[in-house]
Amino acid sequence: MQDLSPVANSIRSLTMDAVQKAQSGHPGMPMGMADVATVLWTNYLKYDASAPNWADRDRFVLSAGHGSMLIYSLLHLSGFAHPTMEEIENFRQLGSPTAGHPENFLLPGVECTTGPLGQGLAMAVGMAMAERHLNAQFGDDLVDHNTWVIAGDGCLMEGINHEAIGLAGHLKLSRLVVFWDDNQITIDGSTDLSTSENVRARFEATGWFVNACDGHDYADIARAIDEAVAEDRPALIACRTMIGRGAPNKQGTAATHGSPLGASEVEAAREELNWQAPPFEIPDQVREEWRSAGSRGYETRTDWATRLDASEHKAEFERRQAEKAVRASSDRAVREERDAGASPLDQVKNAFGDLGDKFFGEEGFYFFGFFESATGEEAPWYLKPYLTFPAIFLGVALSFYGLLQTDVIVLRGDNSPIPGQQGFTLSD
Repeated sequence: MQDLSPVANSIRSLTMDAVQKAQSGHPGMPMGMADVATVLWTNYLKYDASAPNWADRDRFVLSAGHGSMLIYSLLHLSGFAHPTMEEIENFRQLGSPTAGHPENFLLPGVECTTGPLGQGLAMAVGMAMAERHLNAQFGDDLVDHNTWVIAGDGCLMEGINHEAIGLAGHLKLSRLVVFWDDNQITIDGSTDLSTSENVRARFEATGWFVNACDGHDYADIARAIDEAVAEDRPALIACRTMIGRGAPNKQGTAATHGSPLGASEVEAAREELNWQAPPFEIPDQVREEWRSAGSRGYETRTDWATRLDASEHKAEFERRQAEKAVRASSDRAVREERDAGASPLDQVKNAFGDLGDKFFGEEGFYFFGFFESATGEEAPWYLKPYLTFPAIFLGVALSFYGLLQTDVIVLRGDNSPIPGQQGFTLSD
């Protein structure tokens, strides 16, 4: 493995400059995970920066969304059309797509909006489930990609990750790899203040493969990734890193977590990293290396497109892609006007646009659940629409997980039960 220090340091420089200019942000995580992200994006991640919506690209999820300058740097450096350097300079400014936490409706290449810790990891489990589901239907020629996640200590403390990794382990989602930014620091200080959990043992107990690496040793990072992708189950790579790596007086401390480094520390970091370029400038050689990485998947994508054209499943595959269920409009005014006076169920239908007609129309079906309270009463109306989601996400199939004493009834689009249907109860 070649020395990728100049390439990784470009992430560190953009991060500390953008946060410093904004006088707000989280420089520590991007600077600490720059080496891991560089190895992944230059050697393993399957993508083509010129085609961010390629259906069979690898998915990269920054679950630790507070470190958003990591993904903004990766997207810009590897050649995505956005964010531009001007947009990076406007980090965390009103109207800029480089928000404090990455938003998937603002930038192609941001697979999901992350911020609340742990939720990116949970969404990535869903992406990995979807990949295996579609692979079973369309085969390796059309669906054969990985889902990669960067998660921090906070992500792995939140309850939602416990549920998600349990399901991932049970389903043996071998195309899912999570990089744990094991820097032993939270915004309050050492992780010893809040947890003494054996994270690696917990993942192992749920059926994951677990290994570890020095998060600043490029060869060791590559070794850990090679081991992970060879497994037949999801993998956690514990990356021992130093938060704020490169800031000589603050690295390894909570001082780099959620605050600008300060002008003097930024200058000291430039000297520490031997980074001589001015703020928001990338040396030509480094930029060329990144652009080479961003175009590395071009041939793979065009070969895939050729297979798609020749496939008997092309029409159905393209129909599925065109009717992606989750297409939230970024125009809030339009949504509010459309939903004014609509019933809760109609609002759910509207949220899915034309696809709602397919699932909710007279010819469609959907799942509807009734949570039983201690008195046997139905759940409030506002809980019911959520129980339609599994039918939409899984193509009218139910994921049997986490449903506590839930009666599930399959209804026609006109709300009448299917003739001869018997209700059934699921429990944990």
